[in-house]
Amino acid sequence: MDNRRNTAPLAAIELDNNQTIIGWNPRAERVLGIAASEALGSLVHEVLPVSEDHDSWASALVDDSEDASVRIIDRPGGPLHFETWSQRTLDQDGRVVGATIYGHDVTAREREARRLGIEARTLAVMLDNLDLAVWAIDKQANFVFQQGKAMRTAGLRPNEFVGQNYFDHYGHLPNVDDVRRAIAGEASAAVPTEVHGVHWLNWNLPTVDDEELSLIGVTLNVTETKRNELELQAKLDLIERQQEVIRQLSTPIIEVWDGVITLPIVGLIDTVRTAEIMDNLLQAVTRTRARHAILDLTGVEVVDTGTASHLIRMIQAIRLLGAEGILTGIHPLIAQTIVSLGVDLSRVAVFGKLRDALVYCIGKRPRARS
Repeated sequence: MDNRRNTAPLAAIELDNNQTIIGWNPRAERVLGIAASEALGSLVHEVLPVSEDHDSWASALVDDSEDASVRIIDRPGGPLHFETWSQRTLDQDGRVVGATIYGHDVTAREREARRLGIEARTLAVMLDNLDLAVWAIDKQANFVFQQGKAMRTAGLRPNEFVGQNYFDHYGHLPNVDDVRRAIAGEASAAVPTEVHGVHWLNWNLPTVDDEELSLIGVTLNVTETKRNELELQAKLDLIERQQEVIRQLSTPIIEVWDGVITLPIVGLIDTVRTAEIMDNLLQAVTRTRARHAILDLTGVEVVDTGTASHLIRMIQAIRLLGAEGILTGIHPLIAQTIVSLGVDLSRVAVFGKLRDALVYCIGKRPRARS
């Protein structure tokens, strides 16, 4: 082995025509971790066993290699990826008498390539199967990447806008300021927008330290979710309207006589419902200019102390509007609750039946002069 091979930046291994190692330069010792004294005189496939799915070293004696090939060498410490070229040695008659193999360790490069390959395949599977689009723009806000299943949903082709400016296409969108801030380095997440007839959620991810890209965008198609949300909201609105109708029906205010209104209360009443009843009743007193308002509690069996207090205050509020509040149909349990509160009902007209209350109200009407 001449001096140039000894100082070469590549590992250099010389073989004779029997594949016996006859040369092993210092670089080969460092790269392969085998001293020249151990390698010389041994068959190359014994010193450097190659994985079964790669070319054997015998191919170096068949033809010179113009392109590099990577062989995986099995070693106790783990496989070594060895990128090699070979050149045959010919005698004066042109017969092959050996070969020189040049190579270097590319294990780290192959691992990185494998990692990048896995990442690329993972991204490809996601883009092909999830209803999202991933896009990237450069420092001039021009598209350089635009892929994803969601593009087909929106009627777009992959990379359709590559080379075109983002703001020319989407500068009119309400979330355009989020994109401008992302270009300046401020990320934004789950920003809703609607374009191409599709509802989207957008994540704008700045790439501040990248020399080419300004941001990467991830856009998720949420049209189905939005549709379900709107349908759910419509159902909730309907339920709310129905509940309002039920509340109105459960506390109907009836003008039973000129200047006399009655409010039959049915079912369980709590503090919230009592407050609603008071508001509706006082508005009705004002609207109809009623002189008497009858609260018929025949359909109510139980009230708590707070509700009982509200009922008494309701009678007092009716009086402040210039009308008289009257209670009818009080259940024994309600009577006990009112008594336990120590409320003075001496100034409140109380009747057992609605009929008696109506007779009372009619009797209080001023008689026409003859």
